[in-house]
Amino acid sequence: QVQLVESGGGLVQVGGSLRLSCVDSGRTFVTYSMGWFRQAPGKERNVVAAIRWSGGSPYYADSVKGRFTISRDNAKNTVYLQMNSLKPEDTAVYYCAPVYMYSNMSPSRVPYGDWGQGTQVTVSS
Repeated sequence: QVQLVESGGGLVQVGGSLRLSCVDSGRTFVTYSMGWFRQAPGKERNVVAAIRWSGGSPYYADSVKGRFTISRDNAKNTVYLQMNSLKPEDTAVYYCAPVYMYSNMSPSRVPYGDWGQGTQVTVSS
């Protein structure tokens, strides 16, 4: 059964940090690249970071470069997103998903299974 479970969100002040986790409990995507997406109210869901199975050449959206770090522990089937220097515009529901990664465009979600429940991140000013 495909199941991605996100956790680690919460309420944090501007400049604070959070670490999100995504567990692939079904071990479905153990060899896939994985990405973190976010969706703010009234806006599209967009990818903010992605990482290959090997951990090399991660992708970051311009809006989070230098502040967010994606990593993974394949032995634990877990992908992390360390978020530092948080801003109010980072407020969103964060989701993880398997992705295709490209050399010259943003990663795209692998069309397999449903989204997880996501985890809410709220940054207060």
